[in-house]
Amino acid sequence: MPDGQDTSLAPLRSATGASLIAATVLASAVASYNAAVINVAVPAIGRHFDASVAAIQWTLTSYLLAVAGLLLVAGALADRLGWKRLLVIGLGVMFGASILCAAAPSMAVLITGRALQGVGAALVTPTSLALLNGTLRKSDRARGIGLWASIETLAVSGGPFLGGWLVDHASWRWIFLVNLPLIVLSLVALRPVPETGASRRSASLDLVGPPLAVLGLGGVIYALTEGPSAGWSSPKIIVALVIGVAALVALVPAEQRQKSPMLRLSLFVSRQFDAINAATLLLYGALAAGNYLVTVQVELRLGYTAAQAGAALIPSTLVFIVLAPISGALVSRLGVRRMMGTGMLLIAGAQIWLAQVHPGSHYVGNVLPAVLVEGVGLGLMVAPLTAGVLAAVGDSDLGEASAINDAAARVGSVIVVALVPVLIGLGAGGTLAEGLAHGYRQAMIAIGSLSAAAAIVSWLLVSNRQAAAPEAIPTTTA
Repeated sequence: MPDGQDTSLAPLRSATGASLIAATVLASAVASYNAAVINVAVPAIGRHFDASVAAIQWTLTSYLLAVAGLLLVAGALADRLGWKRLLVIGLGVMFGASILCAAAPSMAVLITGRALQGVGAALVTPTSLALLNGTLRKSDRARGIGLWASIETLAVSGGPFLGGWLVDHASWRWIFLVNLPLIVLSLVALRPVPETGASRRSASLDLVGPPLAVLGLGGVIYALTEGPSAGWSSPKIIVALVIGVAALVALVPAEQRQKSPMLRLSLFVSRQFDAINAATLLLYGALAAGNYLVTVQVELRLGYTAAQAGAALIPSTLVFIVLAPISGALVSRLGVRRMMGTGMLLIAGAQIWLAQVHPGSHYVGNVLPAVLVEGVGLGLMVAPLTAGVLAAVGDSDLGEASAINDAAARVGSVIVVALVPVLIGLGAGGTLAEGLAHGYRQAMIAIGSLSAAAAIVSWLLVSNRQAAAPEAIPTTTA
């Protein structure tokens, strides 16, 4: 048994290793694609159903809400079902939900389908990486995870362009049908992969934390989404906000009493861990809302086709892919704080630069430079953020720390995306195009300020102590 490793684990260069990479890359790419592609389809969906801005917002936030609320439950479920079985279940849920979205006869059905897609993604996102990590032999894990991250990032970066092309040349419904063959291929590739995870321990499920998290986030997101049209003094908005806040407040003591909590609060005794997760919530919320606003601005106000809007941000991802490995190698030399803070400030500057985009702006002169700066910022900050959050906990807590950081990014995304109508100053009865005409600039400046706040948190509260470079750089999309 070479290197003292378990012979039941698979080499990367084997039939099982190849199947594992193919299955997990396809599964993760579908989940991330579903989060990103909807941006380019928003104008077409709004026109097709003559939908209100609030309804359009729900096509984004229902997916993000389901992922954010259920993401931390996947680990406990896998303890009972196994990583492979849970991944298969998640893929099955996304398959059915994608068909429902593609065939949706109304906005209500589409929103329901998007929420179900989010449920599937919450099962797929953590299990794909865990299955990869638990199946490959230890000496191959870093290369396997790096390959998984690189291929998935490339696939996700092209997703909005592909979706935009389908919107332009076929129908917005086709963006959901793209999922079906990818899911089938992932399921086929999974067949020779052995099950892992189920035999680790017999875990008790947290039956209190997940409902409170979903109710809390759901109440807050409902109030933020419906508030601009219903009025902030509306009884249903006030009730939703009170219930949401109360559920989130109750989550902490409830989790303290659980035998196997969804959210282990003992991890939050580390200031480093708390600060990085706070910065993550702010930064990734700003990124999600900023990318959404830029996409709809260039499509609705600058006259881009859906495909052109989907391609507008691709250079940022390409720069990130180039810089991420270099950044990862520099973490131990330059320190977490400097790289995180500098990268986040660059992202803030890029978002404020993009605030100046208006009808008549040219892509090469007005959009592309800011997009490239954002890519540099991402390339600098993602590796140290990952390394820093993992260095803040013990080795036995690495998986849970990573899951919490991922959840922080998604909670930030759903909250700030839900705030978009408020940020653009949209009133009752207004359209998205009207809101962009009057409030796009102020919204992007506010979003840039959130990224700057994340940088300030990093500079003031994150330690600059050395941290080992992460084994793999995670993708920057949901």
